[in-house]
Amino acid sequence: MRPGPGASAPVPRVRANQVGHLPGVPVAATLVTDARTPVPWRLERAGRTLAQGLSTPRGHDPSAGLDVHTLEVGPVTEVGEGFTLVADGATSDPFAVGAHLYAPLAADALRFFHLQRSGTPIGPEVAGPRYARPAGHVVSSPHGGDTHVACLPAGRAATRDGVDLYDGWTDTHVLDVSGGWYDAGDHGKYVVNGGIAVAQLLGTLEWVAATVELPAGLEDALRDEVRWELGWMLRMQVPAGSRFAGLVHHKVGDERWTPIPTLPHQDPQPRWLHRPSTAAALNLAAVAAQGARVLGDHDAAFAGQLLAAARTAYDAALRTPDLYAPDTNVLENPGSGPYDDVDLDDERYWAAAELYLTTGEGRYLVDLRANPFHLGGDRDPFAVLDWQRVAALGRISLARVPSPLPEAPDVRAALVAAADALVVIQADQPFGHPYAPADDRYDWGSNGLLLNHLTVLGAAWGVSGDVRHRDALAEGAGYLFGRNALGLSYVTGYGTRDVHRQHSRWYAQQVDPTLPPPPPGTVSGGPNSATPDPVSSGAVGGRPAQQCYVDDIGAWGVNELTVNWNAPLVQVAALLAGALTPRR
Repeated sequence: MRPGPGASAPVPRVRANQVGHLPGVPVAATLVTDARTPVPWRLERAGRTLAQGLSTPRGHDPSAGLDVHTLEVGPVTEVGEGFTLVADGATSDPFAVGAHLYAPLAADALRFFHLQRSGTPIGPEVAGPRYARPAGHVVSSPHGGDTHVACLPAGRAATRDGVDLYDGWTDTHVLDVSGGWYDAGDHGKYVVNGGIAVAQLLGTLEWVAATVELPAGLEDALRDEVRWELGWMLRMQVPAGSRFAGLVHHKVGDERWTPIPTLPHQDPQPRWLHRPSTAAALNLAAVAAQGARVLGDHDAAFAGQLLAAARTAYDAALRTPDLYAPDTNVLENPGSGPYDDVDLDDERYWAAAELYLTTGEGRYLVDLRANPFHLGGDRDPFAVLDWQRVAALGRISLARVPSPLPEAPDVRAALVAAADALVVIQADQPFGHPYAPADDRYDWGSNGLLLNHLTVLGAAWGVSGDVRHRDALAEGAGYLFGRNALGLSYVTGYGTRDVHRQHSRWYAQQVDPTLPPPPPGTVSGGPNSATPDPVSSGAVGGRPAQQCYVDDIGAWGVNELTVNWNAPLVQVAALLAGALTPRR
């Protein structure tokens, strides 16, 4: 069901997945009510009652700030549209039941990446004429775009803020760093955030495709998209003869933030290569090794180039283990995000895992086993999965990719145990999502963190074959499509009342009606208890966690779009699209 964006119907007290459910997979919803005892519910379609029962009171949900019950409907086998749940005088939004509901979402969520491409025109054939635009940051762009970018000069001249970001560092090389994806709603391109995103798209080609059959056409589109980003990441590697040769520039970005709206080809700002970082080098080592493995049968020459770059980056990171990216937000107007990180054990684990799986070489196995994130270590790779904490990517690959690793059975068991722990967390959440920060404060990009938890469930399902993991994934996805405190679908183009004003300089219809909204299949970062921007702080600051959200283009702290949140959405949608025909 895909009505026009942003339908403004009143939010019903029965909060349900507005997209729908898979036949034979349990259906659940959440009722907002102050009733203290169970109330009757009915599942209806076309005037018929298909199922009925009593709700389960859950009391006050502090994350939502609401008193709620849950409606446990169970599996529904009838397929079609127009299903509703009725309880306590309220009726849910209509939803569908069908086997192929999520295949269009998988395609749309992946198309988002093509529309984020830098250095190439976007034609009307990609997503329609309103999303067509000229190429951004090419040679004809202001300052030559990204075709010949110099290193950030040292000292005051670089920032105009009197801050020397990099302790006097600069270098003389000038690189062509065209291509790749714009990271989010700005014009910056960041290796560490591109790294987790391209890794999850590669994972869709690898372990998701080993779990379920991918929707038609998705495999070719995935290969095309990951090659585009990997090619850019290779161009960010520091050339031989330069200081920090083999490491990778952390980012390329504008000298100053541009206003909303500014299309990529209109960007007037000078562009700079920022200092290399160990984190960026380890990201390249991991994804280039993974890419060499995944793409090798289709492009042996490119795979060879990737593996060579991965080895070089890994060795450079060993030589320079602590070159960290600083917090560039110390500047009044930095022009790009920091993506700073001073804990790199997780990146080392991920890179060693991918290089070992691709090469089988003992040197990488030694490093892997010595890492505190490996079995027997004192750190949990599944504690958090995001751009800054990537150990789980290595653990999932070790569990899902065939290898001679002697402890592989234990690695797979640990993945299943992590999924089981998420099922327990989910059972305690009245809105059915396996995301529950201990302090009831939601983090920046809470929807992305939830999606990453769902990918862990999907990866474990491929190992265990236990439908509990599949069902938990399906139920948890419902939160993103309307089963939440606000009754919003956080994915543009999907659901009765979908968000459609995410923070972006070119999907900026809110401020310029001639521009489009974010394309279908774009997930918003979602509730963020910190409400760090003036718009969200003024509108929803101080509210319960699930209510710390506003669909406004200026609310960058709660409503941004990014490649690293859309990548797990591709994985989840692909898993749901094939959930009824598993390969195991």
